[in-house]
Amino acid sequence: MDAQFGYYLLMLAAVVAGFYVIKKIASCLIRSIVLIIMLAILAFAYYASTSL
Repeated sequence: MDAQFGYYLLMLAAVVAGFYVIKKIASCLIRSIVLIIMLAILAFAYYASTSL
C-alpha cells in the first residue's frame, strides 16, 4: 500500500505542476483540453499499474 500511496502523491504533484504551467501559458479553452488529456493519461497509468 505504501508504494501505491507514493505513486498517488507523485501523480498528484505532476497534475498540480502541469496545471500551474498550463495556467501561466495557455488560455482557458486550451487549458481545459490539456487538463482533460492529462487526467485521461493519469487514469490510464493508474489502471495499467493496478491490473498487474
